[in-house]
Amino acid sequence: MTTSNHKISRFLIASVLGITLFSSCKKFVELGPPPTQTVLEDVFKTDATANSAILGLYTGQALPQLIQGFTFMPGMSADDIQYNTSSAAYDEFENNAITVLNSLNENTIWYYSYMLIKNTNNAIEGLNKSTTLTATVKDQLLGEAKFLRAFTYFYLVNFYSAVPMPLTGDADYLINAVLPRTASNLVWAQVIADLKDAQAKLPETYVGTFRARINKSTATTLLAKAYLYQKDWVNAETEASKVIALAPATYSLPAPATAFVQTSPEIIWQIANTTGVSTFGANYLAAAGSIPTFSLYDTIYKSFEAADLRKTNWTGITTVSSKNYYFVNKYKVRVTSGNEYNIVFRLAELYLIRAEARAQQNNLAGAKTDVETIRTRAGLGALAAGITQPQMLLAIEQERKVELFGEWGNRWLDLKRTDRANTVIGGQKATWKTTSVLYPIPDNQRQGNTNLTQNAGY
Repeated sequence: MTTSNHKISRFLIASVLGITLFSSCKKFVELGPPPTQTVLEDVFKTDATANSAILGLYTGQALPQLIQGFTFMPGMSADDIQYNTSSAAYDEFENNAITVLNSLNENTIWYYSYMLIKNTNNAIEGLNKSTTLTATVKDQLLGEAKFLRAFTYFYLVNFYSAVPMPLTGDADYLINAVLPRTASNLVWAQVIADLKDAQAKLPETYVGTFRARINKSTATTLLAKAYLYQKDWVNAETEASKVIALAPATYSLPAPATAFVQTSPEIIWQIANTTGVSTFGANYLAAAGSIPTFSLYDTIYKSFEAADLRKTNWTGITTVSSKNYYFVNKYKVRVTSGNEYNIVFRLAELYLIRAEARAQQNNLAGAKTDVETIRTRAGLGALAAGITQPQMLLAIEQERKVELFGEWGNRWLDLKRTDRANTVIGGQKATWKTTSVLYPIPDNQRQGNTNLTQNAGY
């Protein structure tokens, strides 16, 4: 979980690692920063080397770190998960009192986000300039790179609102180093534009095994989520329906006990690892008699209905020194080797996105059907007849809470986008302030780039 000191370098004012081109079964190549045009042309000259370059976006330093930065930090900011070792940097996230010098904010989130953005920008430029790639291969690789850029900006704009938005690679690193923050509405527009382009270019079928490469449904899922966050209910419903329509032939909802194995038919996209031990399992589970690194807030654990199979299969209790720790038990493997990757998107979330979009359009019958699809898998009964729109929206919030806990900061982002953070988190944490809904721009970034303004409250 720790990040070495050399990684604290100011990303936007210095050139860092170039694209790492890696495949588990192929020779790797590294591009030194900044790459010359000749080097980029060589890398993106053949289908094989271009494919290796894009594989490097998955397996390089950035994305594995962002699994942590996009899950554990926002999870602590919400009423979702808590860190069980005394640590000033982690405590600041749990207390919603993040300082501008917080190392997790600067390194695990900001630094690796912009590393991945830089590498995707280099890849997009190299792919666009190539005239020798097979057209279908070029489209697929562009779609993957544009998705990853959109995915990263999606989290940055949610965490910080306006952020610097470089869209070019290392050739413009001096310009990118001093970019001001781009207005949040323009960042959202870029996220949606990249996802629509990725959606158009990507194949519906998966390349490789275990759904570990981004496909059309992956782009469609994040596009539906982006529209939901932007309160574009019509488009959120439309995009979610595109993926749901592929069930049950391509996607389905297995029993909770098997939902998180790497062969689960619910998976839309997962990030592979070499051991079959996920980042989540390694951090949420603990050896017998030990305290887990992260555990659930009591309020989450106690919010499940008694008969909920998600409580039975996806949570656990361990007692250490007479204290109960409620932990996330979605992933079952903690060490050595197993059959679990890091799942990013699941079919269940699409039903909940569509349910909310329908409820917001006052299609309560359609929303009820979608929510009950999730509840049925969880062994629960129907919602009450005659449920009103406000009641339906709270029911959907509750289902998202007990379905997506411990996954990708969903609880934090949900409370923020629905303007419920002040009510829910403010009612639980004495250190909460209304300005806590945004993270601070890291101070080192602002010292290196005087064009960066700070969020209110910091």
